[in-house]
Amino acid sequence: MKIAVLGPGGVGGLVAGALDRAGTSVIVVARESTAEAIAERGLRVDSVSFGEFVVHPRALARLEESVDVLIVATKASGLESALGRIDAQPKLVLPLLNGLDHIAVLRERFGRDAVLAGTIRVEADRPAPGVVVHTSPFLLVDMASHDPDHRSESGARAGMETLAQLLKDAGVSVRVQESEAQVMWSKLVRLNALACTTSAFDKLLGEIRSTPQLRAALVGAIEEGCAVGRAEGADDVDPATAIAELELAHDTLGSSMQRDIAAGRTPELDAIPGSVLRAASRHGIDCPTIERLVEMIVVRAGAPAPVIAR
Repeated sequence: MKIAVLGPGGVGGLVAGALDRAGTSVIVVARESTAEAIAERGLRVDSVSFGEFVVHPRALARLEESVDVLIVATKASGLESALGRIDAQPKLVLPLLNGLDHIAVLRERFGRDAVLAGTIRVEADRPAPGVVVHTSPFLLVDMASHDPDHRSESGARAGMETLAQLLKDAGVSVRVQESEAQVMWSKLVRLNALACTTSAFDKLLGEIRSTPQLRAALVGAIEEGCAVGRAEGADDVDPATAIAELELAHDTLGSSMQRDIAAGRTPELDAIPGSVLRAASRHGIDCPTIERLVEMIVVRAGAPAPVIAR
């Protein structure tokens, strides 16, 4: 199986590095400067799970050849421009972006049957082009196909199962699930609450959990997100489960949104809480906690508010 990774940042670089180290044929597709850096020096990974290593995948600024799988790991805000680097039709697409709206964008481009629902739970960053730092041992990819007919051992289902096994062989935990809604919302309810609280208050998870007022905001965002997720068809999303996951996380856990604000980058307000609030609007569900946190982030970061009506 030949795999291309679009966006070798913290997420894409870690996945590409793990797959390449395990012997899978990997191509990374990135901006010209990043592709040149990886072609010259390789992709360096410093991981609490995998240790330190350097791999040398092919690095291209434009993909023009056929691949079995395209893993999309860009920021949601950079997806449209990044897709301009893809001139081939992959057999299967696994998106690992935050939020929900990118699924429709990718299916319009590559076809509904080719694009899986996918999420990744990981704490990783890209401090420099071609350098990935993976700071927490937790690493999990969830994926599902929209079509129940793919339960047969052929077509997209077979490709998904093969990809899942390659990731497992590379040391990445994977769950293949039957429900797209469950895949997307089981991560989003937790990610949204963590991203909004850490970014609104500029605090790490340990302090948020131990401060009653901040904890109330965390729990409120989870409860509101779960209500929206259930309305969207993710019947099994449960506040107690999401809260329990965050109780087990380490005290120094932050969020990529918090790091983006600290670095002066535009936070993913539209991709993360924007996705939740747009879904809430579709179902007439009020999310006062999430809305208040978003307003705080907009003021603190000087960032544009998410677009709710689409």
